[in-house]
Amino acid sequence: MSTVVHGGPDAAGAAPHDFSTNANACGPCPEALERVGAADVSRYPDPAYTALREQLAVMHGVEAWRIVLAAGASEFIRRITTWAALEDRGGHGEVALPPMSYGDYAAAARAHGLQVVRAPHPARQLRLAWCCDPSTPLGQAQQGILETVDALPEGVPCVLDRAYEPLRLEGRLALSQSRLDRLWQMWSPNKALGMTGVRAAYVIAPSNAQDAVRALLRLSASWPVGSHGVAMLSAWTQPDVQAWLRESLGTLRDWKASQMAMCSEIGWHVWPSDANFHVAQPMVDDFAGLLKHLRAEGIKLRDCASFGLPGHVRLGVLPPASQQALKEAWTNAS
Repeated sequence: MSTVVHGGPDAAGAAPHDFSTNANACGPCPEALERVGAADVSRYPDPAYTALREQLAVMHGVEAWRIVLAAGASEFIRRITTWAALEDRGGHGEVALPPMSYGDYAAAARAHGLQVVRAPHPARQLRLAWCCDPSTPLGQAQQGILETVDALPEGVPCVLDRAYEPLRLEGRLALSQSRLDRLWQMWSPNKALGMTGVRAAYVIAPSNAQDAVRALLRLSASWPVGSHGVAMLSAWTQPDVQAWLRESLGTLRDWKASQMAMCSEIGWHVWPSDANFHVAQPMVDDFAGLLKHLRAEGIKLRDCASFGLPGHVRLGVLPPASQQALKEAWTNAS
């Protein structure tokens, strides 16, 4: 069993009001869902994913060899950490993470005996660095991301997790295209499409990383993305799907404003956010008891302890009916 904490369904099943994931609550995207439903499951996908990689490359304006497919972002986190651990660079084996971050980064590093650091020491040898913008769990621009990228030693790979870029409701990424071309950019569109049950993601490799791409392909399982994942990622490149996403962001902005106002109204401390989720601190003595009570009432929140922020919850933006359910459950528990 995995020791990494995730949101979503648990042993009790799916919560009727699940604030614990960051999936687009306007989804699933109808056009993408139709394509996934029509996927041909009678055959293997092309093991090289030739057409799909070309579609994604055209969408991002890069060469097709730079597109690396993965069985979800979490799978790629493990794979690139394995590659970084196997590379003989000498020195101490360290992986640099943002001050607060997704637990899979650290779990993958520790599985290989690598040390997790939040502030890398210049005298030591990094194996891998991670950035995330909008960040998790706060949904904010990662502080100092420009300086972090510029300060990386030559040859140290850095992955920029862009899972929440398509769900950014405010602001923009503070990195130029020339800096982005130095990074591994990890995209997981299932969140933006409201289809997190379809496990598929892709990465845009740095512009000079041909050898590293070959190494990562050698570490990959055969057919890491199945027919449904291929259909979803192919749909992601289509103009009508992107138009649906843009339209959904307006709805999410409205829902987010009302959700944050509701959290403030019931006395929770609310953190600012640029994305379709935010962090809040319930003012309660028995935090664990609160989460248990709410789960029994059909409401699931994401405990932020695994992110390094105990006593706080992360809430994906949900429709007004779910917000009202949370308010009533909190009132009944108080």
